[in-house]
Amino acid sequence: MHVLFRLLFLIATARKRPAVSIFDPVSLPMRALITDIDAARHINNGMYFSLFDLGRFELMLRSGAWDVMRKNKWTPIVQAETITFRKSVVFNQKFTQETKLLGFDERCIYFEQRMVANGEIYAQATIATRLISKAGPVSNEEIIAAVGEVVPEDLVLPEWIAAWRENTALPGTRKPAPHQWV
Repeated sequence: MHVLFRLLFLIATARKRPAVSIFDPVSLPMRALITDIDAARHINNGMYFSLFDLGRFELMLRSGAWDVMRKNKWTPIVQAETITFRKSVVFNQKFTQETKLLGFDERCIYFEQRMVANGEIYAQATIATRLISKAGPVSNEEIIAAVGEVVPEDLVLPEWIAAWRENTALPGTRKPAPHQWV
C-alpha cells in the first residue's frame, strides 16, 4: 500500500467517526497530495486504487468488520478491479471518496468506489474482494455471520458484474496459467 501514513492516521481516527453498518455508504474527505500526482499534475491512475484501499478500510473500521477480521486472522485481498475516469483530480484539490458495498456472489464481495469533487463523480471503480485465512478463502456466509449483520433484502448485485468477472478472470491458482500471447 502506497499510502501507509494515511492508513495509520485513518486507523487512529476512524473510531471517532460515527459507527455504520457494513451496508452503509461511507464518505472520506481527502485532498490530493504531492505524493498522489504524476507529471501531468493530477492523481496518477494507479494511485486511485491505493486511495480506494483507504475507503474500504474506513468502511471496515467504522462497521466493526475490521475487528472481526483481525480476531479471525482473515486478510482482505482484491481479486479484480476496474475503473473509469471522467475528470482529473489535481494537486491540492479537495474531494471525497465514497465507498459502498454493492453485493456478493458465491466467491466475492463487491464494492463501488467513487472520487467526488464539487458534487460530481470524477472517477468510479468496481472492486471484487475476498477474505482469506490460513485455511483458504473464507465464505461470504461465514463473513456475514461473524460480522453479525443482516443482509438487506434490496441488496442486489448488478447483472453486468457476472459477465465482467467471467470475462476477466484468470484461472485459479491450482490450474495452469501459461503465458502465451494469443
